[in-house]
Amino acid sequence: MFILIVGGKGARAVEFEQALADFGLDWDVQWQPDPEAVMALPDDRPPDAVVAERDLQGVSGPDVLARVRSRYPEAVRILLLDEGDGSGVEQVLESAHRLLRKPLDAGELIEAVESVIELRELLDNESLKEAIGKVGALPPPPRLYIEMTQLLGDPDTTTADVAEVLSQDPAIAAKVLRLCNSAYFSAGRVITDMRTAVTRLGLQTIQRLVLAAEAYSGAGGVNGIDRDAMQERALRTSRLAARLLGGPSAELAATAGLLAEVGMLLPDVRIPGRVAEEAAAGDGQGPHYAEAGAYLLGLWGLPMPIVEAVASHHQPGRMRMSGFWVAGAVHVASALAGGTEVDETYLRSVGMLDKLPRWRAMAEEQLAEAA
Repeated sequence: MFILIVGGKGARAVEFEQALADFGLDWDVQWQPDPEAVMALPDDRPPDAVVAERDLQGVSGPDVLARVRSRYPEAVRILLLDEGDGSGVEQVLESAHRLLRKPLDAGELIEAVESVIELRELLDNESLKEAIGKVGALPPPPRLYIEMTQLLGDPDTTTADVAEVLSQDPAIAAKVLRLCNSAYFSAGRVITDMRTAVTRLGLQTIQRLVLAAEAYSGAGGVNGIDRDAMQERALRTSRLAARLLGGPSAELAATAGLLAEVGMLLPDVRIPGRVAEEAAAGDGQGPHYAEAGAYLLGLWGLPMPIVEAVASHHQPGRMRMSGFWVAGAVHVASALAGGTEVDETYLRSVGMLDKLPRWRAMAEEQLAEAA
């Protein structure tokens, strides 16, 4: 694994190299103060990951990463930001896959790079990696969702704290309130303020609504996709997946179900079956939307069970884990919510086929409630 860090070496370099040794990682890490030298690397040794500070000598970090994207489309691109430096983040996300805070933290960087290694093992498809790497305007990482995830990790966080964070983005706040008042979540009384929404629905449900609002935002639709219909289908899948799996993994299933079709928003993906009848999905030569979406979520830093479930929800029998878990629940929920075929051979292999009639009834009940 060849990691290139562009910028000043700094005092954390020794700590980072010691952390590599502690983890037993045989990585080649090079610190390069000259951003121009990045483009002069030998052709036979491309970097696996490039980390750049936002402000470099005579050039910006996003510009360097944009050039890296052009020459090394498969390299993971990570941008380092100063603490509190959130200005213009939307613009820099076109060139960076992940954002990390300065000073460079060894553990965070190791985790970020290793998550991509796992993802590549899951989605070891050269054409897919190249196709995604060359996309210039990938949907940006869900900023508010990530911020809420960090906020909810603090046991002292209150509903007022969450409402205050959400209210800082009026567009997302308005969309979350609209989703709260939709047929899937409304309890009959109209919610008009964020604090009431958080209190009524709970922190985890609000977190998923934020994710839906950010992931499916934007005007129009790539590949002719109706984003509103897609978002409604995602919400149905999310709720049903959580009910099918239950227990401590229900939240993972809910989030994976919400994002199962996010890859359809990427250009030049292959969308077979039902969706192909609704949209012009290219010539069928691009990556499958499920794999493309999973690869994108992995670059965003979402947990591997979610990435794996999104990648395999249309073909649950190929996942590495045995048994019925997140990917299985998302497959069934996605099929029942979207009107596609459930893989009964897979369900029989994991001993769950006898539950399918009850699950169908649950899906029909959910649809009736929404109507």
